[in-house]
Amino acid sequence: MTIRVIPANLVNQIAAGEVLERPSAAVKELIENSLDAGATEIEVVAYDGGRTFLSVTDNGFGMSKEELPLSLERHATSKLLSDDLQDIKFFGFRGEALPSIGSVSHLSITSRQAESETGWSISVDGGKISTISPASINRGTRIEVRDIFYATPARLKFLKSSQTELGHIEDVINRLAMSYPEVSFSLYDEKRKRLNFSVHKESSTPLLKRLEDILGKDFSNNSFSIKAEREGSVLRGFASFPTYNRGNSLHQFLFVNGRPVKDKLINGAVRAAYQGLLSSDRYPVVVLFLTLPYKEVDVNVHPAKTEVRFMDSGKIRNLIVGTLKNSLLGIGHKVSNTSSKEALELASRSIENSSYIFSKSNNFNIKPSSSSFKLKDARSFTGSLELNNLYSSIPEVEVESKDEEIDFPPLGLARAQVHETYIISQTEDGIIIVDQHAAHERITYEKLRQFGEQESQLLLSPEVIELSDSEISKIMEYQEDLSKIGLVLDTFGSGAIVVRSIPAILGTPDIKVLIKDLIDTISDLSGISSIEERIKKICASISCHGSIRSGRRLNGSEMNALLRQMEIFPNSGECIHGRPTYIELKLKDIERLFGRR
Repeated sequence: MTIRVIPANLVNQIAAGEVLERPSAAVKELIENSLDAGATEIEVVAYDGGRTFLSVTDNGFGMSKEELPLSLERHATSKLLSDDLQDIKFFGFRGEALPSIGSVSHLSITSRQAESETGWSISVDGGKISTISPASINRGTRIEVRDIFYATPARLKFLKSSQTELGHIEDVINRLAMSYPEVSFSLYDEKRKRLNFSVHKESSTPLLKRLEDILGKDFSNNSFSIKAEREGSVLRGFASFPTYNRGNSLHQFLFVNGRPVKDKLINGAVRAAYQGLLSSDRYPVVVLFLTLPYKEVDVNVHPAKTEVRFMDSGKIRNLIVGTLKNSLLGIGHKVSNTSSKEALELASRSIENSSYIFSKSNNFNIKPSSSSFKLKDARSFTGSLELNNLYSSIPEVEVESKDEEIDFPPLGLARAQVHETYIISQTEDGIIIVDQHAAHERITYEKLRQFGEQESQLLLSPEVIELSDSEISKIMEYQEDLSKIGLVLDTFGSGAIVVRSIPAILGTPDIKVLIKDLIDTISDLSGISSIEERIKKICASISCHGSIRSGRRLNGSEMNALLRQMEIFPNSGECIHGRPTYIELKLKDIERLFGRR
């Protein structure tokens, strides 16, 4: 085997494979170049999701005639001011973006500096550089990319639909626009202007206004500002109230020295800060900007520069957790723990030792009782759970005398509801505490999954919901599957969908919230190839909205109806998120807790 030097064009194509995963990666590199060039206006055009044509035009400093060919040389850059790789004050510095893009596409660059009388243009076709020629252009740079990946057709096979690729481009622009509220951004496709982020010069909070443009007014109305400094590191940004949350962590954004990055550090730190205020399957919306000395962070970790490495990750984590926790306390949200150590240990031991008799089998051999409790077929209780009724009080449940013999069902008889969240049930030798929302969520999920096509509840007034084009594309991809479980929807002009009917089992949920959560769930399905698993995830998302909520008062019949349904459905011992739906405390354990044993 003979060692040979790889041709320069092949080297560039290899670099392109590392830097350019899809058209949006090219857009990211080009916009970052524009920002480094001091641009205040950036316009992006993308046809066919960027596959056939994309351009980025800015009003930055521009390049001279002499600099144009240098910009196409690998490792040629104006952004590394010294030979110290840690002294990086710009986005780009590797000097690979333009030659990499040029090696796999038809690339043209037109640029003019403010002091120059004319602009100049240069082009590259699959790595072959043309001569420089005069061109007409205002101050700044326009870069056009045609037929991306035509020189590496294997890469084209990995691209998704035009709408999906355009959604990735939108995401890139959204993130960079968050970090630069003083810069205007626009995006055009073949038909219209899809994004238009202007500069809010008249606003006293231009950053919040820009975040409102991207994340919506709900975020600005339900968030608080944060700012803290520790040992030269400054953290600022906005975070949502615990009551404003989403179904995944895709709406958590971290920027390091102006650079949007994806880092598991933020997810863990934010989760720790909100611990006790949110359930584990809900996520706050946060936008955090971290500024620290350049030498304390390594941005040269990943070719696409989406990951960074902190010199002291512990300090950064503590800064994020501490700042968020203090801010949450300041707005009046406090984490409280009312359980004693003994009760927690007892509950934990009970969970570990309890055999969830309904998780693996639904064969209980329940016999009708001849006593005061006459057990009916549990399915007949389904109609008792009227989700639209609210009860002002809970009827008193009659307690049988000690001498009266009672045949208790497996999950006992409901005796009370406490804090409008938990059902207390008496069993033959103890008590059971049921989380009413978690339990009913599991039942709703099983009904959606197991009983075939669901009965649809036609809405008297179809619900029109405004969404971004990428969100519409995501949910319409599952239109047929959603209709099978009773959720019927269609597109409604530009930028909206209409929901015509919902699964009857859901009652009257907040349809807008349901759809938003469903889109979040679908966004997380890209790594799941099994259709069955995807449907399970979708059913799990929908079932949450058809379940009895914490804070809902139940009467005695409703509580017992829920217990009886739990005895029928498999896996009712745990909710769809893996948490227990109930815990059982034996009488002997309760007596031990009170010192009777």
